[in-house]
Amino acid sequence: MDKSDQSKFLENIKSRRNERHKKIEIEQERTQAAVCIQKTFRGWIARTKFKKEILDDFSNLIPMSIPDDTTDIELKPNLQVYKSASRFLLVSWKSEEESEENRKRFEGLCRYLLISLDSESPKLSYVGLALNKEHSLSFINHLKQLLFKCCTILDSLKPETHSDTVSLALILRTLVAFTCPNGWCILKNKQLIVMKPAMQQICNNVLGFLIQKGFFISLRSILVKGTCRSVVALKPVSLNAVITLSIRPLINANFTQNLLMQFICHVLSIPALIYHIEQLTPSTLKSFQSRGLFKKCVDTICEKDNFKFIANSLQGAKLLALTANLIHLYNMEPIEVAQEMSYRQIIFMMKTLFETIPDTVEQRGTCSQWHELLGWYNASKANETIYENLSLIKKQVNLLWSHKLTKMLFGDHLKQVASMLEKNEKETNTSSSAVSSNSFIKKAIELKSGIINKSSKSNKKFDSNDIQRVALTCAMYYEALVTLPQLKLDILSGICYNGTILKDLWTTIISLGIKSFIDVIRYDDVNNPPALLLLLFCESMTHYVTILDDLEMYEQQTLFSLDDYIILSHFLNNLLFKTVHENIYEAKVVFNCPLFVSMHTLLLCLYRRDNRRAFAPENHWIIKDIKPAYFLMDLEKGKKHVQLLLQKMPHIISHQERVALFRKYVQNEKAVLGLTDSAYTPSSALVTVHRDRIVEDGYRQLAALPPRSLKGIIRVRFINQQGLDEAGIDQDGVFKEFLEETIKRVFDPSLNLFKMTAENRLYPSPTSHLQENHLQLFEFVGRILGKALYEGILVDVPFASFFLSLVLGQTQQAFYSCIDELPSLDKDLYKSLTFIKHYEGDVSDLDLTFSVDEDVMGKIITHELVPGGRLQQVTNDNRINYIHSMAFFRMHTQIWEQTSAFIRGFRSIINSDWLSLFSMVELQRLISGDTNPLDLKDLRRNTQYFGGFHDSHRVIGWLWDILAKDFTEEERRLFLKFVTSCSRPPLLGFAHMEPQFSIRCVEVGDTIGSVIRGFFTIRKREPLLRLPSSSTCFNLLKLPNYQKKSTLRDKLRYAITSNTGFELS
Repeated sequence: MDKSDQSKFLENIKSRRNERHKKIEIEQERTQAAVCIQKTFRGWIARTKFKKEILDDFSNLIPMSIPDDTTDIELKPNLQVYKSASRFLLVSWKSEEESEENRKRFEGLCRYLLISLDSESPKLSYVGLALNKEHSLSFINHLKQLLFKCCTILDSLKPETHSDTVSLALILRTLVAFTCPNGWCILKNKQLIVMKPAMQQICNNVLGFLIQKGFFISLRSILVKGTCRSVVALKPVSLNAVITLSIRPLINANFTQNLLMQFICHVLSIPALIYHIEQLTPSTLKSFQSRGLFKKCVDTICEKDNFKFIANSLQGAKLLALTANLIHLYNMEPIEVAQEMSYRQIIFMMKTLFETIPDTVEQRGTCSQWHELLGWYNASKANETIYENLSLIKKQVNLLWSHKLTKMLFGDHLKQVASMLEKNEKETNTSSSAVSSNSFIKKAIELKSGIINKSSKSNKKFDSNDIQRVALTCAMYYEALVTLPQLKLDILSGICYNGTILKDLWTTIISLGIKSFIDVIRYDDVNNPPALLLLLFCESMTHYVTILDDLEMYEQQTLFSLDDYIILSHFLNNLLFKTVHENIYEAKVVFNCPLFVSMHTLLLCLYRRDNRRAFAPENHWIIKDIKPAYFLMDLEKGKKHVQLLLQKMPHIISHQERVALFRKYVQNEKAVLGLTDSAYTPSSALVTVHRDRIVEDGYRQLAALPPRSLKGIIRVRFINQQGLDEAGIDQDGVFKEFLEETIKRVFDPSLNLFKMTAENRLYPSPTSHLQENHLQLFEFVGRILGKALYEGILVDVPFASFFLSLVLGQTQQAFYSCIDELPSLDKDLYKSLTFIKHYEGDVSDLDLTFSVDEDVMGKIITHELVPGGRLQQVTNDNRINYIHSMAFFRMHTQIWEQTSAFIRGFRSIINSDWLSLFSMVELQRLISGDTNPLDLKDLRRNTQYFGGFHDSHRVIGWLWDILAKDFTEEERRLFLKFVTSCSRPPLLGFAHMEPQFSIRCVEVGDTIGSVIRGFFTIRKREPLLRLPSSSTCFNLLKLPNYQKKSTLRDKLRYAITSNTGFELS
């Protein structure tokens, strides 16, 4: 055998040996597996048999179904029941079917044990085992496991199902019965009554064990499932049992902080829990009150470490729910008990809770949902159905600004402070009775602005207890405003309309004076209570003034008189001016400072109310300390505080100075763009228009021009009806005529771009869409009007005030009220809405919905004021929303596209920052001229003469004398309109009229000879038939050389009243 055969032989033997070993190993593994299977199977058989024996023994001993009302049942010895029950609790409930069967057996056990408690026999009553020395310890452990099993079952129950409702009631009865010995009949035995303390100790021990195992978590689970839903699933008896179980450990442990913290975090943070308790089991709340639970919770929460733990444990919605329940509990306290509590603690707790809630709300993420009160809320952590109870949480939180709680929190201290200050003012006014009535307002402003603070010792200071209480309360309410912006209107309404809180706050503020608040702002944090007092007042007062209608503010003057508004506006105007002028507020941070924004908002609210319908005296808004020359000089130097004042409070300087500033801005821009006459090559555009197509030709050529070109010089060439060029004097007069004719036609209501109100005021027509390219035309009209304003050309176009507010952008501000502006559009609608607002009956009887019908060319179209408005009825609760929605629809929604197009065109010429210098009334004056009487002396000083006329000419002397002595003011305005096409003088005087006012001597033929004769007053012939005429495009009066003054007077009067003589020279 060679070597290769030998190696193959050995390998073959080795492989066979390995196969034999593998077979042996496999056989061994099979044997071991069989043994293991047999062992497991035999064990399962044994356990199943043992389990069956336990269950059979238990079923034979304890019936599975015992009627709830059955008390006559044969009780077994408690020791026998104990042994069977102990073994039953060892049985595992794995499968769903098995679990259901064993739960029924457990419920049967619970029913039996509850019946046994009615026995006075220590041998039959289940708790009698606690008296058995041999089994007492094991029985206590068994009782712990029994009740823990109850808690486990609680977590699996669904209160909304009928079967689980029955089970829930039984489990809760078991927990209630075995955690308190008061219902154990065995203790009625005179010999065993001495064992009650020991039995109570056993109950305490069992409760302690349950708490360690998550007792409060189990109670929270069933409460959340039963109450956090649209319809409460918990029966009153079950709810009462859960609440009893939740406070029982607290009572037994004498309200230790550890247990109070668990109660607060797990139970009191359940959404709207106290609301449900009040509705379903009000007796439970009496138990809360008798044990002082609310005060104990407040004391616990107010400790720094405890509050930090609560804030970390409860986030967002849970913390809000806790706050709402605490507010509800406080509201349930009797007034005399609540007033005895430390207001500092309660206010501090509420304030801190409101401050903390926003910090615990998760930022918006992929799993976020919108929360009506908290905004975007991270739904991944919101594992409870808290959204069902939001309406109830709102009701609870709204209690904080109800009449009862505002009275308890502010107390009578605010009223006492206000009464004392008013008494001091009356004494001061009495001692100053010699003051004339004309200076009453001035004196009141001096008194109430803090000028008397230096000498009056009776005024309260910020460090007094009463002022501190008021300030802290205001700080708490302000934090509620910040945290719950969706409830802002409710909060402010609560403060405004609960008694005289708002008026008393104002009395307190003005007594402290401007200087006191300046010191607070300068030296202290603007978030301290005194500053927040002023802040809350301003927020509330803005809300109050915004919703006041004219009848309430000007006629009824229920809470505040017009003198109060005058004093308030003076206070705010000067306080804001001083804080900015003295650089207390820096320009960079002022827009983010809530106090400044709030004061400024209220000031503008009053200012614009005064512009719409005056309540303040003339020049009331101007700051007397400002010297215009220095102010404008500082403005040119770029000083920040002056720029801020002009941006935020332009009304502190006179209207004339702001108009001059506006004209300066225009001239500066022209210089920058190279559009001035002194520019080397001023840009200009030539426009050719036909007389009978002025609007169409002007629109076609000017609409295509960029704004810069439109701001430059526009040359106009007219084509007459024969198609020939018209002659025109090249001094911008032809362009003025084109501008006047264009504006006259586009604002003609017959064109249907604009409509007239009952007071002949213009506003965009809601049906302008019937006109082709109506939005482009509106933009063109805006540009044309902007060009007139840019060039200082006055046009007699009266706009409705609400439309001017839209142009100025005032309607985007928070304090703007649609209903205030409605009379400028439709007085009849305003009266109707005011009637609805003050209607004393049930508004639903009027059969109104949130919709309005409009007749468009014979077709009725229904517009919904809100989504689904045609089906939403107007009631007493929502009528304010209906009123504002209707006003908003009429003044905004209907004409929004037209208004936006007009504003777009207007602002392409006029910088929006320039417009912010003026109110709506002032903008109308800027467009159409001054409303003051015509100043003839100023007009005569700025008049040019041609054709032989001069200032000393006899006819010119007659003219000025007739205007001054023979003509009425109305006739003088007609004269001005006859010459210039506008009845109002320029705002800065006739020196600023473009072109300059001129008078030319004319005769029939109007030759050079007539000019010479006119200069030397040479009489050629009497121009009896010739009337005075004018060229409004040049502001030129063409006056014949009359020989008699009476002739001049009669001819001129006839000309200006009949609108004759408009022609182009």
